Amino acid sequence: MVIVFDLDDTLYEELSFVRSGFQAVADYLSPLIQMSREQIIAGLQAEVALQRERVFDRFLLKQGIKNQALVKRCVSVYRGHEPQLTLFPEARACLARLQKEALYIVTDGNQLVQRKKYLALGLDRLVRRCFFTYAHGLHRRKPSPYCFEKICQLEKVSPSAVVYIADNPYKDFVGIKPLGFQTGRVLTGPYRDVQVEEAYAADFTIPNLQAFNDALLQQLEGRKSSCPPFK
Repeated sequence: MVIVFDLDDTLYEELSFVRSGFQAVADYLSPLIQMSREQIIAGLQAEVALQRERVFDRFLLKQGIKNQALVKRCVSVYRGHEPQLTLFPEARACLARLQKEALYIVTDGNQLVQRKKYLALGLDRLVRRCFFTYAHGLHRRKPSPYCFEKICQLEKVSPSAVVYIADNPYKDFVGIKPLGFQTGRVLTGPYRDVQVEEAYAADFTIPNLQAFNDALLQQLEGRKSSCPPFK
């Protein structure tokens, strides 16, 4: 069986990258704007709790600073820093248990940032390949099935032999479920309580990756046993 995972909030907590990035930005900004590192981190965290967009712009404006060059430098520091990240314990155990399977990752987001996350988590040693959707063009980010079809071609299987485990029902399943891919929603991260209509829902739901156990894997394997190879 081919098993594909989302990255952010499926295998680790995305906010841990945000916190790590804010620490790097605070180290950079502190001597420039005469604020303590702790004050900057607290200010950035307050801004991101309100809204995820234009965090650095809004924070600096509240300090009376209107400087787009400085904002761009903050974004560069944030994206380019070396994060300290940890897989969810159940994700690490799940990946270790599934090493005999064909494992992949498909993730949206800035390619530099996502690659840094992927390497910081040691996933290059645990999966066959990670598809960074933005590397193939923004029109091929999720819900586009493009990267999933590439995985089918690499593994020479039909979509029904592939199961995708992810957390965001707004984009993760709606593009691939009609093609026959098997989909599972893990209830972690900010979308865990979201209710969606059937078109956006996964085929099955699990509370965390610990629940993606041998019994479920055997059930999924049974579903695809009679399916023809991908053409």
